Amino acid sequence: MLGRFSLLLGLFAFACQANAVTVYKYTDANGVVTYSDQAAPGAKVFVFSDRMVEKLDNQVKLETRKHAAGETLLVRNDLYAPVQVELKLEQVANASGAPDKPINWVLPPRSEIRLATLAPLDPSKPLRYTPKLKYALGDPRLLPIQNSYPLPWRGGPFRLTQGANGQYSHFTPKGRYAMDIAMPEGTPIVAARGGMVVKTENAQSGRGNNPSGNFVRVLHDDGTMGVYLHLMQGSVSVREGQRIAAGASIARSGNTGNSTGPHLHFVVQRNVGMALESIPFQFSQPVDSLPNFAVGGE
Repeated sequence: MLGRFSLLLGLFAFACQANAVTVYKYTDANGVVTYSDQAAPGAKVFVFSDRMVEKLDNQVKLETRKHAAGETLLVRNDLYAPVQVELKLEQVANASGAPDKPINWVLPPRSEIRLATLAPLDPSKPLRYTPKLKYALGDPRLLPIQNSYPLPWRGGPFRLTQGANGQYSHFTPKGRYAMDIAMPEGTPIVAARGGMVVKTENAQSGRGNNPSGNFVRVLHDDGTMGVYLHLMQGSVSVREGQRIAAGASIARSGNTGNSTGPHLHFVVQRNVGMALESIPFQFSQPVDSLPNFAVGGE
């Protein structure tokens, strides 16, 4: 097991230094899984993705309410975080009140707003239009006020296996400045910063159907969000809508989702304008040192 863990660390280090690397996954007759940059007989190419699947489509909804005068279009936000919305009406016919340009708004948590009311120009004919709603989590008007974070775990010291702009997987806008820290499964994970728990996933086992595995997303007061990925199944101890303080226990580290080994993927994100992207941050002390939260019980 130790040998496999060392191999994973070496593979991550190699991947971070190379411009491109193909990773192979091999399972032997005993069911032991090995990852390598060498193609062995029976090995399959391991395709990594840090795409998050947060299922927001049923929590940010466009609703149409018909009435005697026409139709009213509302957007409802059931999330515990603000969302930026953009509503565009296309193929409009026989309608007054339809905006010529997209409507942009920032909708507070757990609220709804009327964006447009349409009335037929000819009451004997139906209204015709095609609504298109886009949205992004967070309020882009807020600016980050903190970029130094305590180490979000108890125990250690551990090792940074992939940092910002890593060539292996940290090259997408949402994950460009993420940090991967190798640690044993079951390591206590704590909030690096206080805020509102916005989204959680706790039921993933192994690879599951979400590349990020089990995760916790925490909205900070300055509009940034700390996201903790690949957590152990059933270990998430916070709930959506719960406000937590820095240092609060939130889960245990795992190896769920699209992960090549036990580690914590931590990233800070914000809405930069109809797009959620990672932003630069730094830990307040070296990863391979004893974290502040290591002192005391759980």
